[in-house]
Amino acid sequence: MPDKIDSLDIKILVELQEDARKSLREIAEKLGVVEGTVYNRINKLKKLGIIKKFIPVIDYSKLGFDLIAVIGITAEGGHLVEVEEMLANEPNVTAVYDVTGQFDVITVAKFKDRESLNAFVKRIAGLEHVQKTYTMLVLNVVKETHCIDLEKLMNELE
Repeated sequence: MPDKIDSLDIKILVELQEDARKSLREIAEKLGVVEGTVYNRINKLKKLGIIKKFIPVIDYSKLGFDLIAVIGITAEGGHLVEVEEMLANEPNVTAVYDVTGQFDVITVAKFKDRESLNAFVKRIAGLEHVQKTYTMLVLNVVKETHCIDLEKLMNELE
């Protein structure tokens, strides 16, 4: 099985991004290939680590998590990875980015109320290897996704 990604692989990814619950048969029919081809291609994409898992897209605001914080963190250099790993294990944290610029880490987290956000920020700021934090609250979510528009990008390349 070749490890090269081609346009059929991208088309399969587009279909899965649209609805990962689509059957192999549905995807095969739409793309004009046999079901076994789709099965093999998905397995290849999983083996290559391109597809990590299939998860639902949840609207957390409908579960009460409508307070979103973007937190810049400056940490002691020798302990940066330790701080990032601790943040990554926090249940409210949706993203941890090791970044360049004014901060060492940018963290995105969601909360149900100000009290839980406040407790989180105080706990993080109080960690031994955290030098400072800078918290920004999201006022409006204009776009929030971990997907890029593969179909549009591929069309631009053609």
